[in-house]
Amino acid sequence: MRTIVVTGGTDGMGAALARHYLATGHRVVVVGRSRAKFEALVAAAASLSPSAPSRGEFVAADLTLVEDGRRVADQLKENHERIDALVLAASFIRRRRHRTPEGHEASWSLFFLSKYVFVTRLAGPLRAAGRPVIVNTAVPGARPDAIAFDDLEMVDGFTFRRSNAQQRRANELLGILATGHNPDLGYVTWGPARLVRTAFAGDVGTGMKSAAAVLGRLLGQRPEDAIQPIIGIIDSPTPGRAAYRGARPRPLTVGAHDEKDAARLASAVEETLYRPDSATSRTRPC
Repeated sequence: MRTIVVTGGTDGMGAALARHYLATGHRVVVVGRSRAKFEALVAAAASLSPSAPSRGEFVAADLTLVEDGRRVADQLKENHERIDALVLAASFIRRRRHRTPEGHEASWSLFFLSKYVFVTRLAGPLRAAGRPVIVNTAVPGARPDAIAFDDLEMVDGFTFRRSNAQQRRANELLGILATGHNPDLGYVTWGPARLVRTAFAGDVGTGMKSAAAVLGRLLGQRPEDAIQPIIGIIDSPTPGRAAYRGARPRPLTVGAHDEKDAARLASAVEETLYRPDSATSRTRPC
């Protein structure tokens, strides 16, 4: 029995993955905001595998808050000696800059800082697995120069396009850090091949939500179909970094200073998260 951790696991593709692995006999930890949605997906899995409720675990969290991410990661590390797969799928789209109660830009906090916390603090349980894998649903292919190192939280000049590109590139660099510390780890940045029918959680306005709903019904694929390539990645992990759109491999973005950029990003994030005067400062991960 493997242990699969899914952030954003109560909706869309995350919920579909949780149902699949509960139905096929694995232990699944779902990190999300709705226990009711978790209980519904467990009930659906139980129709195929009666033992699913005993193998499902829900951890409530708002992953725009770094402190919630830290708490959850430490709870997982305490309760699970081994984590075979970590799926980073939490999502909430914002078109405008938004400041969290901790003082971070909300999209940067959700789409990168929380992922950084999970990847670094769960390095031990992942290392304990024979063939560990991280699937990060950060669409690959951002420009090598997409990161504003001097203004990571985009206090100046925030746009949705710039923010999205920076998050994606940062998550690619996170793979360099993760696999550098654990050569046996598979780290995959993954995006769907085409539109997926989901609830489209976000603060984007009624027009965009309506358009997404209509296009999703007409052109989108079901989450259960969209996740098939992820299932293949988790079930047959390969050490090292890789990128996919759907089932199709994509070339990794290569910059002139990838290793230095990854180290520079880690240094900046560590200073932000663990400086003495930070609102989210706590003990560094082991």
